[in-house]
Amino acid sequence: MATAERSLDAREISSRPGFLAGCRRLVRPGLLAAVLLSMAAAAVATPGPVAWPRLMHALLGTALVIAGASAVNQLLERRADAQMARTASRPLPSGQWTTGSVTAWAMFLSVAGMVYLAVFLPPPVALLAGASWILYVAVYTPLKRSTAWHIPVGALAGAMPVLLGAAVAGDIFAPAPLVLFGVVFFWQFPHTAAIGWLHRDQYARGGTRVAAVVDPTGRLSGRLAVLGAVGLVVAGVASTWLPATEWSYGLSAVILAFVPLALAIRFFKSPSDATARPLWRALLFYLPVALALSALAARG
Repeated sequence: MATAERSLDAREISSRPGFLAGCRRLVRPGLLAAVLLSMAAAAVATPGPVAWPRLMHALLGTALVIAGASAVNQLLERRADAQMARTASRPLPSGQWTTGSVTAWAMFLSVAGMVYLAVFLPPPVALLAGASWILYVAVYTPLKRSTAWHIPVGALAGAMPVLLGAAVAGDIFAPAPLVLFGVVFFWQFPHTAAIGWLHRDQYARGGTRVAAVVDPTGRLSGRLAVLGAVGLVVAGVASTWLPATEWSYGLSAVILAFVPLALAIRFFKSPSDATARPLWRALLFYLPVALALSALAARG
């Protein structure tokens, strides 16, 4: 297989019918959309007029950086991906792309994104983007194979785009983006716990230390899910204290957060696919709604 990999070059790969599909799998559009949505919501929720041209520049540059980080992540995890059915069809384990081609693509996207942000945005935006890249690629990704402590590190990396959005708006420490940071940070605990449980056998084969692998009883997964869901409720309550937030939004945020909390408690009491799957689905619904509500509340 290694010989076959070396015999392919970027031109041969780009001529294949599945080249565009491979690009799509490398950049992980679902993850990219979630990152850009949280960033945009934070920028809109930050007090003051929205600088739309600057936000568009920030979204484009950040998209390149995140796409590059995703490609590096797959480069580092290619052997583990090959062991899991859910990731075995990715460009590297499937043999569609070579490691050299993915490395070149990842570095091009990452550097292009950083340069773009440095040229068109204030320095804090590019610095935060660089910190996010390092945290995700150099800290979170290696930790996944050694300890379950990668979970809070991954949650921190996932919430960094909120600070990017606030930096675009010119106020990283504004109350509204900080609450949103808490929402995105805590959301990842039950999300990771549910996905880890649903795919625990595959993660075990791939050597990824998710909570369900570290503790097959499901107790650790359940605790993480409840911890994150409680954090979402706390963030909802905190939103009611924001100066520009009407009570109706704060109440909606709290009520919305109680849905994943109830499902997380159910999963904690009885860890199973039947309790993890509704939690996972509810969280997929929760995050975009919570982000949209925060942006709408900030803008009346």
